[in-house]
Amino acid sequence: MALPDNDGGMTGGEGGDSDILAKTCLLGGFSDSDETKTIISSLPEIHGDVTATEVTMQKILVIMNRYQEQPHLLDPHLDWMVNMLLEFIRSETSPPSLVHLSFKFLYIICKVRGYKVFMQLFPHEVADVQPVLDLLLRQDPKDNETWETRYMLLLWLSMTCLIPFDLYRLDGHLESDGGHARESTMDRILGIAKSYLVVSDTPRDAASVLVSKFMTRPDVKQKRLGDFLDWSLTILSQTNDQSMTDIMVLDGILQSLAKLLKHGKRDDLLQYAPTVLQSLKQKHLSDSNQAMLRKLGVKLTQRLGLTFLKPRLASWRYQRGSRSLAANLSMPQSYPVSPNLEPQELDEDYDIPEEVETVIDHLLVGLKDKETIVRWSAAKGIGRVTGRLPKELADEVVGSVLDCFSFQETDNAWHGGCLALAELGRRGLLLPSRLKDVVPLIIKSLTYEEKRGACSVGSNVRDAACYVCWSFARAYEPKELTPFVIQIASALVITAVFDRDVNCRRAASAAFQENVGRQGTFPHGIDILTAADYYSVGNLSNCYLNISVYVANFPEYTKALIDHLIEMKINHWDSVVREFSTKALHNLTPQAPEYMGTTVLPQLLPVAVGIDLHSRHGAILACAEITHALYKLGLQNNRSVVDIISSECVEGLKNIHQMIHDRKQYRGYGGELMRPAVCCLIEKLSLSKLPVKDDPVIGGWQWLIDDTIKNLHLVSSGALDNIMASVVTALSALCEEYYQIEPGQDNSEVQNVLISQYINGLQSPQMLTRCGSALALGALPTFLIHSKMKQILEGLRQMSVKSQEEGNFTEARRDAIKAISQVCVKAGVCADGCPDSVLCSENLPEVYEVLLNSMSDYTTDSRGDVGAWVREAAMTSLMDVTLLVSGTAPEILSPDLVRRMMCCLAQQAAEKIDRYRDHAGNIFLQLLHSNDPVIPHIPHQEELLAIFPLATKTTLNWKAPSQAFQYITRLLGLSHYQYHTLLGLTVSVGGITESTVQYSSHCLLEYLKGIQNDCTALTQFGESLLSIFRDNLRNDRVSIPFLKMLNLMLANNCFEIFTTEENHPFCVELLTLCKEIKKSKVIPKLRACITVFCGLIQFQGDVRNKVLTQLLMLLCHSFPVIRKTTASQMYEMLLTYDDVIEPEILDDVMTSLSDTNWESDLATVRTHRNQICDWLGLPQPQVIAKVSCLSTACS
Repeated sequence: MALPDNDGGMTGGEGGDSDILAKTCLLGGFSDSDETKTIISSLPEIHGDVTATEVTMQKILVIMNRYQEQPHLLDPHLDWMVNMLLEFIRSETSPPSLVHLSFKFLYIICKVRGYKVFMQLFPHEVADVQPVLDLLLRQDPKDNETWETRYMLLLWLSMTCLIPFDLYRLDGHLESDGGHARESTMDRILGIAKSYLVVSDTPRDAASVLVSKFMTRPDVKQKRLGDFLDWSLTILSQTNDQSMTDIMVLDGILQSLAKLLKHGKRDDLLQYAPTVLQSLKQKHLSDSNQAMLRKLGVKLTQRLGLTFLKPRLASWRYQRGSRSLAANLSMPQSYPVSPNLEPQELDEDYDIPEEVETVIDHLLVGLKDKETIVRWSAAKGIGRVTGRLPKELADEVVGSVLDCFSFQETDNAWHGGCLALAELGRRGLLLPSRLKDVVPLIIKSLTYEEKRGACSVGSNVRDAACYVCWSFARAYEPKELTPFVIQIASALVITAVFDRDVNCRRAASAAFQENVGRQGTFPHGIDILTAADYYSVGNLSNCYLNISVYVANFPEYTKALIDHLIEMKINHWDSVVREFSTKALHNLTPQAPEYMGTTVLPQLLPVAVGIDLHSRHGAILACAEITHALYKLGLQNNRSVVDIISSECVEGLKNIHQMIHDRKQYRGYGGELMRPAVCCLIEKLSLSKLPVKDDPVIGGWQWLIDDTIKNLHLVSSGALDNIMASVVTALSALCEEYYQIEPGQDNSEVQNVLISQYINGLQSPQMLTRCGSALALGALPTFLIHSKMKQILEGLRQMSVKSQEEGNFTEARRDAIKAISQVCVKAGVCADGCPDSVLCSENLPEVYEVLLNSMSDYTTDSRGDVGAWVREAAMTSLMDVTLLVSGTAPEILSPDLVRRMMCCLAQQAAEKIDRYRDHAGNIFLQLLHSNDPVIPHIPHQEELLAIFPLATKTTLNWKAPSQAFQYITRLLGLSHYQYHTLLGLTVSVGGITESTVQYSSHCLLEYLKGIQNDCTALTQFGESLLSIFRDNLRNDRVSIPFLKMLNLMLANNCFEIFTTEENHPFCVELLTLCKEIKKSKVIPKLRACITVFCGLIQFQGDVRNKVLTQLLMLLCHSFPVIRKTTASQMYEMLLTYDDVIEPEILDDVMTSLSDTNWESDLATVRTHRNQICDWLGLPQPQVIAKVSCLSTACS
């Protein structure tokens, strides 16, 4: 809401935020005085150092900015701060840089405290006039670095102008020694003011202050006021708003005139006011494209209007009495207070100048301006001018303001009108007799919204309307607002709960609170405020689904809330608001079931098949939600839904789908809204047991579901998830209610058609059709799965396995995995049951095989690791199936299946993607700590419980690498989990995410440090390591990070115990595997392999020479970058392991490695390589001609 003049005003969209900030950041005083004093004292030492000056400026800025919200805390300290800085300025020994720096500090403090208060601290003795004037005259107006100096000097000069002596006394003899006339002090000051009014920087604002103080002096206004106004109006007429220079000049002139009219006496200015108004009118500032000029034009106009009118207190104004809340609460009753007015103040028979009409017209036009600052200035002007008018004329102004509230006007006019009404009410100028006209307009403003393209306008209007309600609470006695209490209270509650914009909801809540506190007549005000406070209304979902239900418990608000949702929200342009509205109607139905069934539902049915898309969408959803809510209420009284709603409504609900289908409204963009809406209707009507079992409408509903699944590929990505979820839930509810012959007995014809259709859909070339078909199979109820389970599972399995092998249809594979677990859960478990009807010992291994295989889905495409979607679904499905089987028939769950499942979960819990690590870790702990049912055959269960106590289920944050890896690395000590945990850690340690690499590497090295001297444990760890390497030689996803991890372990001497034995089997096998890697063409892989070769040099025996041979071969690799990398790594290796070669040849080898250009042609580098071979006593590699197209650089 707009900001009023008084301190108790509410701010606009962030009014509540400002209040909260003020409370949370409340300071007790200026606690930085010592530091500030130290900083100011240091200025003489640092003024010449640019760096030190910038640092000091930043310090003072940080300190002062803390007090932006509470600048009054500086008041006790302003004197000594100003005096310290003025001492530097006045000192004759102060260099210019120190003077300018002192003025910069003064400006920073002035900016926080405000110039009106701060300028009063400047010394303003007679002796100060000449020094300030001389110092100001020495300034360069074009110096962009010292504008703060000029700004503060102009403010200082404004204060010195207030000395109570005629300025001619300061002039002395005006003749100089040369006989030429010297300019008087008055003319010098006036010249300075004029020159700075037309500059383009901030001193222009200070110059306007100087004009307002200087030109109102008795001696100056007699001699120079007319001339100054002539000069100002001449400048005004000669400039335009097309060039930036002229805009700045106009800004300065208008500011100075407005301030002059504000501070000058009416008798002095009245004779000039018509001329100024005429010049302003000819300028047509209201047509300017500069908002600041339009604002200044409005401001000057209102000041002219106040000049034309005598300053008097309107005797007709409404007076509430004491405006203090504390005073109101302390008195038993408030009575209007009539001040003692002078007889002339009660006399309203005085002439109103004609110019006032022009002023008011200009202000009314300003109320409709496109900028808020202009409208706000116009609103204040309307309030000020109206306060000096006779009652009849003031009432005409109020009528003109009310004309702004026409639906032919724009949102700007409505906003300006609200601001003006708030000002009039706040000043007592809106008489109670006018409230009957005003309140309905404010009620409309509280819900004002106009759609513009893809969004809407009107939030500022609603916000300002809340401000009007807030101001009325302070302006009127409770008895005046009593006839309108229900209207205002309901409208404010509706805005606080249902408005789309959070700032409007919070503004309405604040206005409601003000009315409850000051009026005390709002029904259940305290109770509602407790539920709908500042924080509660911040969440839109909470407002619609919870707070609205609480408020609707009070009968005064129930129908108002429902009617508002029906009239304004279910047809809203924002689909989120429409959906929330329909859910709110569902929740509100218990408060007014009769009204919903007999009034609201019949009212919605025609809209549900209407023309407007948004209204149709909202109405269909609302019909669905209300019908379901009425059904649930009927259950409590043993009544069916047809006993609650009329037969016409039942027919209307049944016909919605057919009418939309006949009009072809399922097509195009509208179809993306209609399909999920009607699917929701199908779901809710099915859940409500609408008696249409043998009705043809069932076929129409089924057609919609099937057609939507077939055409999912035509749906935009934004609407896809919503449509798919709606279709699946609708299918489930429809089948459950209408496809059973008897409870639990299916319609075999329908069963065959549906299952065949969806299984065929799993082979569709369209990926989304596969997704929809898979989810549809998972949504089928138990009686339709019966006797078809084998067929369903086989279809899902084949699609999953085949698409995984081909690396496509990832989303369909994910949904198939979800469907498998859903089918299993719905079918149930029976150890010796039929595999075509239940999950049993015969088909359980097949289900687990599919799910466990899906845990190794690492498909990637342009979107990244899309296989993670499948792995996530597989983890969830494994948990669901395992809990189901363990609770019903744990004997069919083999130890091998449980072991594989837990190992796969451990691997996923050790991997690099936070989201999936978190998912796997939580499932791992849930299965481990499950007591009902207990999961059998978990390997190392005792040790796992010691590693993961029960508390870790809630305290361990798996997404945080700093927490997760310190637990997961402890699984490396458990034989069953070592391989898979290490496999998961491989991609984390060798990854690229800094935090993941850091913590996983640290925890792995800590574990290895603990087993470094345990030969058995280290040997077992080495075997697991080699197994992973062997299994993933051709898998770059694992092999590249594996080599990085291996290099880390070698660099940290983790296998030092193996280096004491010559030709240890571990290093021999590792070297053999690395030789295979060397044949790759992948540069990152080759680089990682080179670092491992260099790490293997630490092992003793023949393996060292073999490693050197491999490195020497890489020195002649066909890729220049590999040759260069090899030489660099070998150089570092020889620096690290100085016992590798003889000291006599070390320098020669290292010189050759560092000085040779290894990116030269192969013939050149081969010569240098062979020389190194000779020095090392190793045979020179020979070039082997190969028929293969692979040109590996081994030579």
